[in-house]
Amino acid sequence: MIIARSSIVLSIFLLSIGASFIQRTTGFGFGIFIMTMLPFLMPSYGEATTLSGLLAITTSAAIVWRLRNYVTWQRLWPILLTFIIVSTIAIFTLTRIEDNILRRILGVALILISIYFMLFSTRIKLPTTKKVQVGAGTLSGLMGGFFGMQGPPAVLYFIQSEPTKEHYMAMAQTYFLIGNLMMTGVRAYNGFFTTTVAVDYLYGLGGVIIGTMLGAYVFKHIPNRIFRYIVYAYICISGFIILITN
Repeated sequence: MIIARSSIVLSIFLLSIGASFIQRTTGFGFGIFIMTMLPFLMPSYGEATTLSGLLAITTSAAIVWRLRNYVTWQRLWPILLTFIIVSTIAIFTLTRIEDNILRRILGVALILISIYFMLFSTRIKLPTTKKVQVGAGTLSGLMGGFFGMQGPPAVLYFIQSEPTKEHYMAMAQTYFLIGNLMMTGVRAYNGFFTTTVAVDYLYGLGGVIIGTMLGAYVFKHIPNRIFRYIVYAYICISGFIILITN
């Protein structure tokens, strides 16, 4: 039992390094990466999404503080409020993720969308209209509430609507920070914030610090002109991850 618990602790630590590195480098992907393994390490799926959210909050908070001057609240509130409403409804209806068909559709959709944006990104510019923001917030809320993977729809919106990688990173992380805070509160209300989650959060915290520092170094050295293609590539990878772990 001690050996098994030690393996779980080490796994959470290493997963936190990888997830934080990806989040700090591309602006999203913490939940997608860590949730490939975390449900197998935690007592329940709900506790896994709660731990993922807590660790993601820590990563996003550090980034937001550093890039806070790049946040434009007027462009953020519509998509954020939509996300909060939709994800809350999704969490309250969550009992157990077992719809494999839905996850396959999600994985394929991410792959196709990312390829499309990679090929035609120079011709595409998503407007910051209420309709586009509400649409992105709705998709993000559904994915976040059910799967703990709210990133891709919001990322596609922010990467296309923000002028620089710093603006994109600041907007995306503020969005994820507030969204994850809200979802953690709702999950706690539904009984998913347990003692196990609290203890494992402390184990993952060291990994978050290491991964965030490494990711910040890489992010600083990525040229603006290729940054969005790295983000699209990881969205595509995320689709494959969802299909493989289905």
